[in-house]
Amino acid sequence: MQLPSETKSPIMLSVQNIVKQYEGHRALDDVSIEIPKGSIFGLLGPNGAGKTSLIRIINQITAPDEGNVFFNQEKLNASHIGRIGYLPEERGLYKKMDIGEQVIYLSRLKGLSRDEALKRAKYWFEKLEIQTWWNKKVEDLSKGMQQKVQFIATVIHQPDLVILDEPFSGFDPVNADLIKNEILELNDKGATIIFSTHRMESVEELCDSIALLNKSKKILEGSVKDIRNSYRNNTYKICYTSVEPVQFLNPAFQIVKQNFKEDHNEITVQLKDGAKINEALSYLISKVEVQSLNEVIPTIHEIFVEKVKGIE
Repeated sequence: MQLPSETKSPIMLSVQNIVKQYEGHRALDDVSIEIPKGSIFGLLGPNGAGKTSLIRIINQITAPDEGNVFFNQEKLNASHIGRIGYLPEERGLYKKMDIGEQVIYLSRLKGLSRDEALKRAKYWFEKLEIQTWWNKKVEDLSKGMQQKVQFIATVIHQPDLVILDEPFSGFDPVNADLIKNEILELNDKGATIIFSTHRMESVEELCDSIALLNKSKKILEGSVKDIRNSYRNNTYKICYTSVEPVQFLNPAFQIVKQNFKEDHNEITVQLKDGAKINEALSYLISKVEVQSLNEVIPTIHEIFVEKVKGIE
C-alpha cells in the first residue's frame, strides 16, 4: 500500500525493485521506496523485516541481487560513499584508540584533510560538551557516551544523506533530546535523514514520511499525516461532568472505553455506520455537561501493530 504525498518533492534516494537473497532466505522481495530530498524518513519494521539489509545496500556494504538504487538521480556508485553518513545500531568504534584521534581518522576516510577533520572534531566535541573526552578510550565510555562519539563520526563530513539506525540507543532523556535537536538542525540545513527505530513516538515527532517493511516486503509507504488520516475510524474522546451516574444508550455510537476521574469523566465512542458526530454530541449535551470533544486518530504505533499482525 502506498499513499500519495500532498506535494511532489525532488527525490534524494530512489530504491527500485530491490531483491536480496541470503542462502535460501529472501531478505528483500521487490522493495521500492522513494525518499524526498530534505525529508526525515522513517524506515520501520519488526526484527527481521529487511531494514538492515536495505541499509547495507544503500551504504554499498552489499549489493542487491536485483533492482537499482539511485542517489540524487544518479545510479548509486562508489563516489556517493562520501556523501552518506551511517550510524549503525551496533558500535563501530575501536575500543583501544583515543577518541579524538579516532574521530579524525574516520573523518579522513570520508575525504577530509587532517586540518579540516581536527577543526570540525573540536567544533562537535564542544557542541556536544565532550571536550574532556579527547584522550579517553572508547572502552572507558558508557553506551550513551559511545553513541555521542559515533554520532559525531557519522555527521562530521556534512553528508547529504544521514542514515541513523536506533540513534537514541543508550541515551538518557536529556541526551536523547540533545541528539534529537541535532538531527533536526541537520535537517534544517538540508540533510536528508533516514531514521530507523522501534520508538514509534520518535517517528511521529520527527518523521515526515515512512515506509513499513515486514517479512521482506514493503507493506506501507507515505507521509505520516496521510497514513494516520487514512486509518481514521470515526472514534472520539469526550470529557464531561455529571452530577449523577449516566448510562448512555444511543444508536449513533458505541462506547469503546470509559474512565471516571475526580474532576471529570471520559468516554471514547465510535460512530456507527452513517452516523454523524453532531448526532452523538446533541445526545450527550442533553445528558451531561460536555467539556471537550477530540477525534482519536490512530498512532503510528497502533498502525504498525495492526499492519504487521494482519499479515502474520
